[in-house]
Amino acid sequence: MEYSKEFKAALSAFSGTEKDKLIFRLLRKDKLLSKKLYFELIDPETTDDKRNAMEENVEEKVILASKYTGNAKYFLTIIRKISAEITEHVKITTDKFGDVSLNLLLINKILDYNDDLSRQRFDNVYKLYLYIINKIFKSLILIKKLDEDYWMEIDVYLEDIQKKILKNHYLQKLCINNGLDFNWFECDRIPENIDHIMKEIKSQGFLR
Repeated sequence: MEYSKEFKAALSAFSGTEKDKLIFRLLRKDKLLSKKLYFELIDPETTDDKRNAMEENVEEKVILASKYTGNAKYFLTIIRKISAEITEHVKITTDKFGDVSLNLLLINKILDYNDDLSRQRFDNVYKLYLYIINKIFKSLILIKKLDEDYWMEIDVYLEDIQKKILKNHYLQKLCINNGLDFNWFECDRIPENIDHIMKEIKSQGFLR
């Protein structure tokens, strides 16, 4: 929504007390904005501190969720909630590196339970596997927007993920069927137009 000059002028005309009341009213309705402002204005923790805490949170919650791997649908529901927490962290801190590293960490921790998942019928784990593949594609797109100084660290995550996928026959096959090239599991080998590649694959009815 764009605001007219008149509207902006009217807001500027508010007294300090009126502006304070308006701000607090808006913050009560928008918890995310409230957390973001708190972080930017007075939070003693840095983005790195927040990311480190999120790493521990992701690891702990995937371990707790692992008891439900036998129910892939419910397991995926929990994983989506963990992913939503990562998204909130990124929105609050604008942590571009964390947007990649935390999501790749999440995938890595899910694939720690490859053996449990592999024992299930493919139909039961299909949506979970497709979710993982989509998340990998989105991470590859974000990696190309990161400073190359981060690539060495990201490569470690990608290498671990690739090794685990190659140990899971059905997940490996689904990756291939949906156009995910294993050569891309190194940052400097990700195509410059990876975002367009993903769009083209989706336009053909895959990744769904």
